[in-house]
Amino acid sequence: MAINTNNTTSHLSVWRGTWALIRYRPGFFLANVIFETVFITSRLLPGWMEKLFYDKLTGTTETAVTLWGILGIFLLIEMGRLSSTVVGSWGGMQLRTTAASLMRKNIVQAILHKPGAQPLPVPAGDAINRLDNDLADFSDFPTWVPEVVGHGLFTLVALIIMMRIAPLITLVALLPLVGVFFLNRFVWARFLRYIHESSAANSKVTAFLGEIFGAVQAVKVADGENGTMGYFHMLNEERRRLNVRYATFLALFRAATDHLGDIAVAVMVLLAGTAMAQGKFTIGEFALFSTYLFFAARFPATIGSYISEAAQERVVLDRAQALVPHMPATSLVAHGDIYEMSHRAEGRQPTVPFVMKTAVHRLDSLVVHGLSYQYATGDAPDTETRSVNAGIADISFTLLRGGFTVITGRIGSGKSTLLRALLGLLPPDEGEIRWNGTLVTDPATFFVPPRSAYTPQTPRLFSMPLRDNILMGLPEARVDLPGAIHRAVMEADVLTLENGLETVVGPRGVRLSGGQVQRAAAARMFVRNAELLVFDDLSSALDVETEAQLWQRIRNQELGIVTGGNGTSRQDSPPTCLVVSHRRAALRQADQILVLENGRIAAQGKLDDLLASSPAMQAIWHGQVTGE
Repeated sequence: MAINTNNTTSHLSVWRGTWALIRYRPGFFLANVIFETVFITSRLLPGWMEKLFYDKLTGTTETAVTLWGILGIFLLIEMGRLSSTVVGSWGGMQLRTTAASLMRKNIVQAILHKPGAQPLPVPAGDAINRLDNDLADFSDFPTWVPEVVGHGLFTLVALIIMMRIAPLITLVALLPLVGVFFLNRFVWARFLRYIHESSAANSKVTAFLGEIFGAVQAVKVADGENGTMGYFHMLNEERRRLNVRYATFLALFRAATDHLGDIAVAVMVLLAGTAMAQGKFTIGEFALFSTYLFFAARFPATIGSYISEAAQERVVLDRAQALVPHMPATSLVAHGDIYEMSHRAEGRQPTVPFVMKTAVHRLDSLVVHGLSYQYATGDAPDTETRSVNAGIADISFTLLRGGFTVITGRIGSGKSTLLRALLGLLPPDEGEIRWNGTLVTDPATFFVPPRSAYTPQTPRLFSMPLRDNILMGLPEARVDLPGAIHRAVMEADVLTLENGLETVVGPRGVRLSGGQVQRAAAARMFVRNAELLVFDDLSSALDVETEAQLWQRIRNQELGIVTGGNGTSRQDSPPTCLVVSHRRAALRQADQILVLENGRIAAQGKLDDLLASSPAMQAIWHGQVTGE
């Protein structure tokens, strides 16, 4: 049943990834490569027209075309080149945007499919930086193909034409290519190192910014503004140093490749001038060479830029794969629908799936046997894992339909870990789970509405209306929103909000109190009408009266009595509750209590029996310890 989360060791090559993006939208790529290549290679025509013009002007060659005719043809050629580059640029833009969207969708989808309680391998700010800048950079790499192909074709044809006119002069154009080859072998490893270190420094800055924006209050309370800004300055100074080093090295490399071409042009011009003085070179031929030489001799610089870009894309792919180490490398560029504008016009945009609860979702019994999970070093997400024995071992219990089971224990005893391992938010190392006797092989995809709904210890709300935070995409007409708000003891709070359910709650629900955030999350769970309701310390921010009301309304629902916006009715499928709590109001409601110590069940039974026999339960009841 355990899920394999070992990091993948394979890497996606730059060329394989580029080819996958090209094949994803071949029409856009063909438009880009054909028209951009035509635009570049058509530079040959103006050079040839210049030769005809000067030969006609000097009388070196007789032609039926007049000078004005040559100028007219020249103008038509340039207009055609302009049209070609517009179409080619359109294809390149479409290719870049669709490729970047595909890779971003694949990575976000992979993140959402990993065990939910496992944190991102990098800070959120750094992840956003990689999804934005890095993937935009890699999606642009396929559009380098027409630049290299077009420039290469131009250089090849130009050299053939020039070789027919002056072979010795033309051979000089080949010398920079040899220099670029040896230069590339010298700088490649250093390129990779400098790019990686520069990117890592940029990531540290964005990651720190993301953390600071989410912890402004904590910084101010601790009077840590000066220390925070000092550390931020240190990170920026390191980023500046590494970026300057990389930019300087890149500038030197490109300058070297550029100058190799410039030297070749200068030598060729001198040789051509000598040939003209000897009467072996016409003015028209010199005009053609002048047009061709400058662009052809810069082909090594294009190759050099392409080489440096390829080195950068190697680092980009490694950084992207580091976001989803549990996925195969090829998943970064796996083909799939990204719902473009044309799809919206055709009515094919994605919809939130709604699954109506039926008899197949009914829970009669849930049997957990030998469930175990141990955190890897440095993997601990919260206070619970500060315990020396972080995790759980050999947990077994049974939930029956309509039951109310409470899990309690000291801080670090494994309560939250148990819930996460049960629901597949953490991949269990051992054990089995049976729903109505049937083995659950993939808890993460099985324990979802309408089978199960979960409210975590620290609920997350989003900066959108309260209604949307509760529904989270569900069609309001098909669910009992008023009933969910009632069971969450939130109807009075809604009336006091400025715009009721349309009130925007702010990032993480900052416009609500801690208790309102918890009850909004509970309403989100109730509206899904699940068979199994899992609460992780739901009532920790509630006052005693509100907490008592909440548990009572849940118990009333279990008994088949539903009172809410739609009146009072009988509930055919009462939910089963699994609750983490140390509060007396929850403990009094329990049919069974599991007392955890050091990741194991130390005692199990009803409240009265445990108060008589379990020292740990006695300590919790009398307030000598607190829960997470």
